[in-house]
Amino acid sequence: MPVRPEELSLAGTVAVVTGAAVGIGRACALTFAAWGAGVVVCDRDGERLDGTVAELEATGAPVHHAVLDVRDAEAVPEFFAGAAARLGPPSVLVNNVGGTFAAPFLEVRPKGEAALVAQNFTSVTACTRAFVPHVPAEGGAVVNVTSIEAHRAAPGFAVYAAMKAAVTNLTATLALELADRRIRVNAVAPDVIPTPGVGEDLEAATPLPWRGHPDDVAAAVWFLAHPRLARFVTGTVLAVDGGNRAAAGWRRGPGGEWVT
Repeated sequence: MPVRPEELSLAGTVAVVTGAAVGIGRACALTFAAWGAGVVVCDRDGERLDGTVAELEATGAPVHHAVLDVRDAEAVPEFFAGAAARLGPPSVLVNNVGGTFAAPFLEVRPKGEAALVAQNFTSVTACTRAFVPHVPAEGGAVVNVTSIEAHRAAPGFAVYAAMKAAVTNLTATLALELADRRIRVNAVAPDVIPTPGVGEDLEAATPLPWRGHPDDVAAAVWFLAHPRLARFVTGTVLAVDGGNRAAAGWRRGPGGEWVT
């Protein structure tokens, strides 16, 4: 049967978005709220998180929030338990937290490498483990935010890219392991999305003649999380990159011609 407009509402759904203070995480939280979901948000930047929470509350959506560093393995399960107690069992998890810094691989010290691994990979495993026990019997969805760097070399960002590749592989494996729990697991792989973390004046360099926006990523996350629209989609990665992965090195020349 075709999808009916009334089936698009997420009323009764509870969605958890990590790293929701700014950028893609904020856009995802606001998108879920716009479609009627209760929204649980966290970030270690409490001041900016307050701004997101105010925007969410203005929509009338049920909201639960906490200042949280998702690298804190002990605090993460407490956060999910508190969210479930406040709004009910969550059925959507968006693992959005991530970050990096530019440095040649040989200049990255063990402490810096450990921070990159914790922020970009073990935060995902910790949040997913804490989320799954709360998912209702009818199932749910995990959407991981990876990067185009998971699929190509990334000079100056070696450990970050390796962790995004690890999350991509984890996404596929968990799609199989969690299928019997009726939990779908997918990922989005953005590129050239201006955010406070990478610079809001970031210029687009994609085959498409316009810039990407956090709302573009949020729309893809919303689709993959939706229990009706993406009910038969699991174990996949949706590129939100303006065509950069497809371009694979091709670019527009000064006259508009394609060169490599």
